[in-house]
Amino acid sequence: MCSETVHLPIVKTLVWPDEAATQDFAQALVKQPALRQAFIELRGDLGAGKTTLVRHLLRALGVSGRIKSPTYAVVETYELPDLAVWHFDFYRFTNPQEWEDAGFRDIFASPGLKLAEWPDKVAGQLPQADLVLQLVTEEDSARQVTATAHSAIGRALLSTFNSNTPNQDRG
Repeated sequence: MCSETVHLPIVKTLVWPDEAATQDFAQALVKQPALRQAFIELRGDLGAGKTTLVRHLLRALGVSGRIKSPTYAVVETYELPDLAVWHFDFYRFTNPQEWEDAGFRDIFASPGLKLAEWPDKVAGQLPQADLVLQLVTEEDSARQVTATAHSAIGRALLSTFNSNTPNQDRG
């Protein structure tokens, strides 16, 4: 008899009515110790708010100065006193060999927070994300966010969000 526990993904649906709610979400995530070792995939169409969320996360972590999207550089690195953060944007990624040449496998194996936009462009290369955030723009410019936790780290991050948070929870 197998005693191994199987954990199915946990899914929550949140609504961010405005950018302030996105900022609130980022600030709540930063309070979770599990964030320091998380790999978070950010999915959504152009303009869905992926980079805006990353910007709010980085600000909440204490990053000052200009925060730019790594669309052309593929990755931006932020070294904080007690945390390394990598923000990937794979939108223009076309060559799987670039994954190996750039040392991305080593980055994903190292401690720190990894945030990846357009992860589908490197399907098969990335490890399983702890948390996947699917952002969809609604008619009134609100964002519907489907958050799926695939690991203990992801579940810890999602445990932050319930009916007591500033984000509306529909799940």
